[in-house]
Amino acid sequence: MSAARLLEGEAEARGRKVAVVAARFNDFIVASLLKGAQAAWVRHGGLLEDLLVVRVPGAFELPVAARKLAASGRYDAIVALGCVIRGGTPHFEYVAGECAGGLQRAALETLVPIVFGVLTVETLEQAIERAATGAGDKGGEAMEAALEMASVFAQLGS
Repeated sequence: MSAARLLEGEAEARGRKVAVVAARFNDFIVASLLKGAQAAWVRHGGLLEDLLVVRVPGAFELPVAARKLAASGRYDAIVALGCVIRGGTPHFEYVAGECAGGLQRAALETLVPIVFGVLTVETLEQAIERAATGAGDKGGEAMEAALEMASVFAQLGS
């Protein structure tokens, strides 16, 4: 029996067009996610001046901005960064759920990879741990996922 053909992407920024949409709400956390994403972009061969960063008010606004960027046809992938921390009201469920669903719908409608780099956490401590540019580095992980998906889509063709 022969082996199945395998198609995998690689995290390579050279020649890629990627945009980051980052929420300003909980900016003390999102700034760290953004720093991690930018560091990963550079680490994988990208020039910082080639990376577009769009700031929006909060996580709820991420999907529409990401969809607008994806629909422009100018980007191979979009990274969405934000942080929603559970509080004492149902606000968390609405914002986190609509953000996740909206980003998924935007990716499916445009067929442009949109990576979910939005922390949805119970506590501030969890957010700080996951946003760290060291061990947690969810911003860097999101950028690497976007680069890998852009590579997969390029190999799959139109």
